[in-house]
Amino acid sequence: MSDRKTPLGGIVRAALACAAAWAAAPAWALDVTLPPETAQYRPSELPGYRLVLQHCMICHAAQYVQMQPPTLPRSYWEATVKKMKVPFGAPFPEEDMPAMVDYLVKTYGAERSGATAPAQGARPTAP
Repeated sequence: MSDRKTPLGGIVRAALACAAAWAAAPAWALDVTLPPETAQYRPSELPGYRLVLQHCMICHAAQYVQMQPPTLPRSYWEATVKKMKVPFGAPFPEEDMPAMVDYLVKTYGAERSGATAPAQGARPTAP
């Protein structure tokens, strides 16, 4: 029996025709222009400032840190930096983590100058 008379043969021919048409279609390059980065980490004399610039900017804009709630405690920042290292695989040495956390919590978190304590019973968002 010829495959022209079976429904499966028609489906196979149609699939092959679609695949051939798709393979022959030209690929177009898409030109995307993103706006320039304007957010910056707050300058600091803390050693962690340079480490954050060196290690965090590889993956994150400063805006990522700036949008975090300002009352987050040291434990949050420790867990967040650790999470970036393991499991996400951020390429920075473990010995840089304490200085990075110190900068983040003292510049953006609960230990910054003028920071207010979280409300009684309030819990930070999980890292």
